[in-house]
Amino acid sequence: MTADTTGTTGGAGTAHWAPGSHILWRYRGNTRPGTEGRIHICRPVTVVEDTDELLAVWMAPGTDCVKPVLADGTPVHREPLATRYTKPRATSVTRWFGPGVLKLARPGDPWSVWLFWDLDWRFRNWYVNLEEPLARWAGGVDSEDHFLDIAVYPDRSWEWKDEDEFAQAQRAGLMPADRAERVRAAGRAAVELIEAWDAPFTAGWEGWRPDPGWTVPELPGDWGRTPTRIGA
Repeated sequence: MTADTTGTTGGAGTAHWAPGSHILWRYRGNTRPGTEGRIHICRPVTVVEDTDELLAVWMAPGTDCVKPVLADGTPVHREPLATRYTKPRATSVTRWFGPGVLKLARPGDPWSVWLFWDLDWRFRNWYVNLEEPLARWAGGVDSEDHFLDIAVYPDRSWEWKDEDEFAQAQRAGLMPADRAERVRAAGRAAVELIEAWDAPFTAGWEGWRPDPGWTVPELPGDWGRTPTRIGA
């Protein structure tokens, strides 16, 4: 696993990863207030661009990723919604067999924007994943998913996604009322961006293609390690 932080340095002193570097894009598990979630999603990715304004990464087909499962190995999405967030969980390594995913994140934004294609590179849609602003560390970036998402289509239409999961997370105590309102506010801000049809929707990323010379990043054995902050 290569985490190259020896490239350019932003004005705030943040080291940038060079294009082609391999880093980890991780999510902490959602927990009740006062507890710290362990990493339960880990996706090795390749850096496309890393500047003061944008981090763009590519998750390639065939990437081994970590995902949450129920303690008995049942996939989370197969558990009824009423008990999905209360049953004990574990993690499992699985291979990403679908088309690759391009992920875009601006520093400080409470969301990232993902681009999806079909296998023939026909562009499908953008996906606004509402989440904690990315926290950078020496090996990658960490966040926490906020359940609620927005799908955006090439005709500029959009729709909320996973509202049922967002509501159930609140009932299960994983999303206190004040945090839920902040997430809704972030969603409304994202909708304003969509309806204004501003970047990244106008940036032409749907025409981007990965470097054919890139290799698929490996999942390291210590994927859940405690972050080492850049510059530490």
